[in-house]
Amino acid sequence: MDELDLLKKDWNKKETHDKLSAKDILPMLNKKSSSIVKLLFYISVAELFFWILINSIPYFLSDSYRERMNMVYSDSALVGLTIFSYAVILLFIFLLYNSYKSISVTDSAKRLMETIIRTRKVIKYYVLYNLIMAGVSMIIGVYYSLHNDPEAVSFIEKTGDKGMMIIIGLSVIFTGVLVVVIWLFYKLIYGLLLKRLNRNYKELKKLEV
Repeated sequence: MDELDLLKKDWNKKETHDKLSAKDILPMLNKKSSSIVKLLFYISVAELFFWILINSIPYFLSDSYRERMNMVYSDSALVGLTIFSYAVILLFIFLLYNSYKSISVTDSAKRLMETIIRTRKVIKYYVLYNLIMAGVSMIIGVYYSLHNDPEAVSFIEKTGDKGMMIIIGLSVIFTGVLVVVIWLFYKLIYGLLLKRLNRNYKELKKLEV
């Protein structure tokens, strides 16, 4: 049981005229919410570096991978899409940092509630964006493989439409599994932290009554 829970328990035990005021509870909720958003910020930064490493290490260690990437990124549209993806992650990090700073200086329950609502929306849209981008990336990857990967082209030439259907079917299954795995990851990491923020939000609503 943390400090806030102990304080709330003590609050509930007292008679009405002895109850602690909202000013006694708000700093606790402020501190807890700030810590949660700060952790979300750190996770988002770690995620950015993770994806940079995932994309960079094979590029420098594998000649064949580097050749494929050079071929894929010869298309300016894909370069633009990649830049856009990283820009969205940086924007997400910036918005979370702003939320953290806002909570750190918040001195009213109403403004703290507004910041929590805004943070929840940012997380929701970010997760949705990543799920959509995972599906789009897989579609683009399959398209380029079918048209530029020698092995895929050779397989289709030998098997015809049947081979094409096999590749598309496997790609759909793999994409579905990938999206579910990513969703579960965000559900586990971000979902748990958002639940804690939601609890703080409910406590703040009680203070507003």
